[in-house]
This record gives sequence, C-alpha cells and structure tokens, in this order.
Amino acid sequence: MSSEAVIVVGAGLTGLSATWYLHQRGIPALLLEAEAEVGGNLRSRSEDGFLRDLGPNSLMIKGDLLPDLIRQLQLEDRVVEANPLARRRFVLNRRGHPVALGPDVLFSSSLLSLSARLRLLSEPWRPRRPQSQNDESIADFVRRRLGPEALTWMVDPFVSGVFAGDPEKLSVTAALPRLAAMEAESGSLLRAALRRRRAGKKEGSSRLVSFRGGLQELPRALAARLPPDRLALSRPLTHLQRRGELWHLQTPAGDLECRRLVLALPAAESARLLRAEAPELAAELEAIVYPAVATVALGFPREAVDHRLDGFGLLIPRRLGIETLGVLFSSTLFPERAPPGMVLLTAFLGGAQQDISGRSPAELEAQALADLRPILGIRADPAYHRCALWPRAIPQYALGHRQRVERIHELRRQLAGLELLGNWQGGVALGDCVVQADAFQRTFAQVDTATGPS
Repeated sequence: MSSEAVIVVGAGLTGLSATWYLHQRGIPALLLEAEAEVGGNLRSRSEDGFLRDLGPNSLMIKGDLLPDLIRQLQLEDRVVEANPLARRRFVLNRRGHPVALGPDVLFSSSLLSLSARLRLLSEPWRPRRPQSQNDESIADFVRRRLGPEALTWMVDPFVSGVFAGDPEKLSVTAALPRLAAMEAESGSLLRAALRRRRAGKKEGSSRLVSFRGGLQELPRALAARLPPDRLALSRPLTHLQRRGELWHLQTPAGDLECRRLVLALPAAESARLLRAEAPELAAELEAIVYPAVATVALGFPREAVDHRLDGFGLLIPRRLGIETLGVLFSSTLFPERAPPGMVLLTAFLGGAQQDISGRSPAELEAQALADLRPILGIRADPAYHRCALWPRAIPQYALGHRQRVERIHELRRQLAGLELLGNWQGGVALGDCVVQADAFQRTFAQVDTATGPS
C-alpha cells in the first residue's frame, strides 16, 4: 500500500490549482483523476478548422492572481484577448428581435415599457430589505428593487445564461453576493454601481480572455508543470474509509493512505464517496442540484447568417417559450475559432427551467438550429455541428445555500484531515475556482512529513 502526506482527488481547475499551489510551497501532494484527461468541464476540441470549447468559453481576469498564475505557467504568449465587440450583449425582446443591452435600454421601448423604465429610474428611492429577513431569491430581490419587467427581460435571461438557473429558486446572497452587498452598502444598486465604476477606473478594469488552443490549455499547463509521478490519470476512487489518523483510499490500481485528503469534486461525487463514512455530510452535499446543460456548436458560411454577430452573444428570456437559453458568437469573441469565411456559434440548452434528459445530441442540435434560424437569419444548414451534453453542469446556489455550505463545513471538521473544494461553494466562475484554491493553500497547515506515513 502506497502512503502519501496529501492526496487531492479531482483534476478540474480547482483541484489542479490547489495541487499546484501546494507544490509551490514544497508540499508534494498526489493528484488523482478518474478521467483520462485533466480539466473537468474545461474541454477544447479542434476539428475541421473549428475550435470549440465544450463547457465554459471564456475566462474573466480581475486582480493579480490569475495573471500571476499565467506567468508562472509561461502561458502569456498563448493568451488571446476578447474582441472589443464582446462588451455588447444582446437579449431577445418580446417581438423576437435582438436588442443590445446598455444605457439605451432606459431611453427606448425596444425592451422595456415606459412604466418599467420609470420604475428602474426610481430604484435609488426604494427601501432597503431588512437585515432580519430570511434568505431572498434573485427574483424577489429584482422585483423589489427594479420591477417585474426588469426581471423578465433582463435578469432572468442573465441567470439562465450564467447559472443555467431559475431566479425564483436561487439565493441572491449566495449566487449574486455582489448585488446584495451593493444594496447593503449603498441602499441602491444604481448609486453603488456609479461608485464602483469610479473606483474601478482607478483600480484597473477586468479582461476577458481565452487561449490559442481553447480554455483547456490552462488545466493542461497546470498538469504539465506537476512532477509526472504526482498526477495519476484514469484512476477513479472507489471507496473511502477513515482509519485512525489516516484516510484509506481504494482504487482499481491499488490502495493508498494519506493524512490529508482533499476532495475537489462535484458535490454529488464527494457525497458518493463519503456516504458510508459520514452519511449526514453526504446528504447535505447531495442536496446541491446540478441541472443538465448541452452546448451545441454550429458552423456556417458567413454569408448564410444575416445577423452581424457584432457582440458577445444573445440571451433569450424564458417568457418567450424558446428552448435555447442563449448563443455565443464564438468566432466574433475570439480569433481563429472558425476557418476563413465561416462563423461559429455556440448555443446552450437545458438548465434548471428545462429538462433535457433523454434528448439525443441530434435532437438538441436540431432544436438549437430551429430556435436560432429566425432569430439570427440563418439561411443554410450547418457545415459543422457538434453537441456536448453535461448531465451535471452548474451547481445551483438555491435558497439556503450559504447555510448549507456552513453545515457542510461544520460536519467536515468532525473528520480530521478532510478538505472539501469545488465550485459548489465560493462562486461558479473559473476565476472563483482559482481564488478558492489559493485561499485553501494559504490556510493549509504544513503536513509534518517526518512523522507522517512512510
């Protein structure tokens, strides 16, 4: 039986970053991954001249942490910046026309009625929510502060696009903590936005980036910089057991022991492994819902699409009854995503408000194409089409989520040597995963390998 001081399970971005940071501190953690490649839902494929990301499509860089990591991995020359047009986001209005989001929304009837626009302008005079009240959904928060039309035509499609979620069920303090903090700090979202915008100009703005070979370049670079004997691919973990001061791990390739065990996995997978050892903890983890999401890549000759595709993409409000959640203009967003004279679109279906279980890739591709044809003026069949189905895509930060996460860690602390990481806490964005990994290594107590297992 092999013994280790630290074992990390799960080579998604969080687990890879945590292992990398531990190695930077001289802690030689062993990283186990059930799949044959690293990256979790970060998957990139180059086919027939098209480059597609099967999961997340872009990385938002704020502050110094991600730039420092990119420098350490020597990836600076692989970074590609988003097209400036990506600042423009479209949403489909009630007439079925794409409308660019921005300040003009307040001066035009193309998206909101006159009464809804006046309701938006009155937001600074709306009372704050009493701090004593229970958790509040995103929908209730937006209705209270911005009005029902803002929820239907602006916030609901945003929540569907970012979280694949239902604003009626998601917690505003857990899923959009910045929004809740803006009200708490300034009493008004508009006042807080103006203050933060002024502060942001002084502190430096964020950047939207990818890599020449797609987003999977980042986890692959992290894996390549680890010592070869510190990363074990195609090594699923089948059973966990706590024995005295050690964790005993069973894998098809042999058993392992460690003092410190880090599960950097989707909540349901951590629950499966912990069910026998800690059933109450497993039940809390299992209660975190992950709806299925499909990404559909569609490639066309440029002249076959009427829309100018001059933006980041298009969101579709659920009120319209259209199955597709939204579409990214992938070949506009980043260079060399499509061959010359071609364009690449990436559509999203599924999520918390639409069950796609049992749908085949061909059915999902056909649905996306049928939805987008009239919206974007598509006048040809796709020259390229691929579908990726994620049965458990994005964790839902439902009402009571923050309290659930607190209970999870209270129960986790009863199991000495166990750490739990993953995007079911701390934010679902890729940058949040790296922030979480960095915070973990900063609080990680140095394992005394001299007295550890040998």
